[in-house]
Amino acid sequence: MAEEVIEEIESDEVFLNTHESIDRALCGDIEILEKGYALVKLHTTEAMRADEHGLVHGGFIFGAADFAAMAAVNEPNVLLSGSTSVFLAPVRVGDEVTFEAKVRQTEGRRRDVVVTALSYEVKVFEAEFKTVVTENHVLNISLLNDDDA
Repeated sequence: MAEEVIEEIESDEVFLNTHESIDRALCGDIEILEKGYALVKLHTTEAMRADEHGLVHGGFIFGAADFAAMAAVNEPNVLLSGSTSVFLAPVRVGDEVTFEAKVRQTEGRRRDVVVTALSYEVKVFEAEFKTVVTENHVLNISLLNDDDA
């Protein structure tokens, strides 16, 4: 009987473990994903237009930044618990925006993530996202003890 040899392959490759079903057309594509780091590119489209001048609605910028933050944490049950953000310059339909997210602090289940967004080498947005990693999906967390039900 031949003995099987199992070769262990070490890989630094990181796979997305959260927000897998998000609409990438609205929240951006992951270009780089590493432990504690994500680079997301958003190609702005007509669907994001807020007015006749081609201004992109800030909600799309915030949403892409949030997605980048969640990807940097990269835990299946990561939740946004708070944020501070500032919009620094407008974004127009057709612009490409690059979001760089870095986990800055880890304390227990909490993760703080800093996100910076650039378009044409101009900083257009920056934020700090406060996140929490839960054991179960937020829609499966019981808010009452069994005794309270």
